[in-house]
Amino acid sequence: MQMMRAPALVRLYRMDRERRRLLLRALLVLTAASAGVAALPFRVAIRFGAVPLKGRAARRPAECVKAIESVSRRLPWRTKCIEKGLAVQRLLRSSGVDALLHYGARHAENGMLEAHVWVSVDGETVIGGDEAPGFAELAQYP
Repeated sequence: MQMMRAPALVRLYRMDRERRRLLLRALLVLTAASAGVAALPFRVAIRFGAVPLKGRAARRPAECVKAIESVSRRLPWRTKCIEKGLAVQRLLRSSGVDALLHYGARHAENGMLEAHVWVSVDGETVIGGDEAPGFAELAQYP
């Protein structure tokens, strides 16, 4: 017999307060990052995550990444690496974690230029790392 999962709102209600708060922040930050990428010039939008560090590291990077990925799967629009990267970087930096956003590019097999964004903390990639090795890094944003 297969167990049925509780509906999303029931699971959200059962979560502890801090986890709910993180998911709500993830939703707001990811939505703002998506809007910024869609509406602003690249040079402005790419700085969305580069907020000043606040206090001591209060969150583990994996918590923020998991929250962004979870929210991303449930949004009615598709989020790409740039939106997720900006959102993760902003969540981490506003939690006191020194996260770097990396922007890279490569030539695709069809001759087109492809871009990719990934985020690292202390030299370890926390999101976007699977594709990152194939891209030449062009810029870093603190």
